[in-house]
Order: sequence, then C-alpha cells, then structure tokens
Amino acid sequence: MNSNQTYEITIRVLPSDIDELGHVNNIVYLHWVQEAAIAHWQALAPLEHQKKILWVVLRHEIDYKAPALEKEEIIAKTWIGGAKRLSFERNTEILRKEDRKLLAKALTIWCPINAETGRPQRVSQEIRELFSSHSP
Repeated sequence: MNSNQTYEITIRVLPSDIDELGHVNNIVYLHWVQEAAIAHWQALAPLEHQKKILWVVLRHEIDYKAPALEKEEIIAKTWIGGAKRLSFERNTEILRKEDRKLLAKALTIWCPINAETGRPQRVSQEIRELFSSHSP
C-alpha cells in the first residue's frame, strides 16, 4: 500500500454514539477520523517508526453532510494529502456502508512528534514516501 491508495475501517454505530436528536453526535465523527488515522498509521508504518514517532493534531476541519443512525455500519476512508516540513494533511470521508452515502468529510493537519522528547520532528524520507502525495 502507498499514499495513492485509501485506507478504510468499518465502524458500528453504538447506542452511546447517539445524541438527543436521535443521530450520531458530531464529536463522534471526529473520534472516527482519529481512529481511521491511527489504524492507517499502524497498518502502514514500520514498527520501529511507530515506536519513535507520535502524532498530534494541529487542526481539524469537518463538514457534516448527513446523519448516521444507531446500528448502522460506517466506513471511515482516509488518505494522505500534502506534506510540509512538519505537517501532513489527512483527508477522511465518513460513509454509510450500505449505500456509500457521504455523511461527513474532514481535513486534519497532523504534526509528527518525537516520542522521547515530545518535540516536533521531521520524518524520514521512507515515511514521507509512504504517507505523502507531494514531495518534501
């Protein structure tokens, strides 16, 4: 797999995800965005990099298109956009599994952090090639 491909996880809407309006609470979508990002990183990055690099969110933008309901299965589809020196764009679409209807879309800016120092760090060329659709 490389950054030109998308990565997907399937999620079941739980009763605890539902708000007083009878659909998934907005903050749950954001949780799904993070779950997809973490799963993608763990599936693609070599283990030695996973131990050395952590990620912190610098910005989330999310557009809600349609509600998700209890017991539905959801797909969180994610892929990497551009990368700068210390930031990576990650795109995510939240889709209803049954009909692939777009429920929400998000753009998140992530910064790589050194696991030992807690400070931002540049990532290796290997990681850039795995996770960036643009040249460094």
